[in-house]
Amino acid sequence: MAERRAELSGAEVTTQLRALGVEEGGVLLVHTSFRATRPVAGGPLGLIEALRDGVGPGGTLVMPSWTGSDDVPFDPTTTPSSPDLGVVADTFWRVPGVLRSDHLFAFAAAGPEAARITADPLPLPPHIPESPVGRVHDLDGQVLLLGVGHDADTTLHLAELLAGVPYRVPKHCTVLRDGRPARIEYGENDHCCERFGFADEWLRAGKLQSEGPVGHAHARLARARDIVAVALEHLAHDPLLFLHPPAAGCSECDAARRSTDQVVRRPLTLTPTPARAAARTRSASARPAGGPAPGESPARATPALPS
Repeated sequence: MAERRAELSGAEVTTQLRALGVEEGGVLLVHTSFRATRPVAGGPLGLIEALRDGVGPGGTLVMPSWTGSDDVPFDPTTTPSSPDLGVVADTFWRVPGVLRSDHLFAFAAAGPEAARITADPLPLPPHIPESPVGRVHDLDGQVLLLGVGHDADTTLHLAELLAGVPYRVPKHCTVLRDGRPARIEYGENDHCCERFGFADEWLRAGKLQSEGPVGHAHARLARARDIVAVALEHLAHDPLLFLHPPAAGCSECDAARRSTDQVVRRPLTLTPTPARAAARTRSASARPAGGPAPGESPARATPALPS
């Protein structure tokens, strides 16, 4: 019989978040498993309140909120989030005052930076710099993996695009155009994501990741820019690093490998913004002359995005 866990109060969870290193007044992107974290007083809503207390009134809480259907047009006011995102994410976007992106690759956010994070139009592929994940990176936000690993870390998909990985799996989505459903075909840097787990080793080696208990879950906390920077460093040596080798028998990674014959490798770049310009200025003295700033790709060409 499984050992019964003691219920933690919201205040106890907030204390754990602060001990882990969650910054008051910052931007916090959370991927979570409530099954791993529970029981928390108030259930999923109680955990959300503890997370909001962790960032404080001047901070912004962000969670994934995309749909589970590619064939039904998305309505940010009614469409449930994908079941694999968990009950906390599906509860968060329904909380009064929380903003949600107006497209099927939605994220939800609450706080001073919520509008900026959720304002971009449909991003194709989903995690380009002009997406919620890109905006969290732009704002020097933190990423909290609560009861999940880096296989759930969407910031690594941003890193793949900045690195110009040579795979795009054929995908489609459905949007409304002139009130009628319309299908859009696109290519996504998609695979099983299991090898995103390499990020644990990279971040730990650089002492860039904090780990500890939050609720009853094991939590990981790192800056979005650090996640991107370490991934770019390794992808520069092997752009297929995140794909299982063919002998592993992973159908998703095999599909990504097959797509490399049709993809022209073109790294994306981060569009200059005041926040990014300030970050480059701060980091210029810490990198070799001519080297890229953290989160930047060495190449500068920006491909046109599908309309």
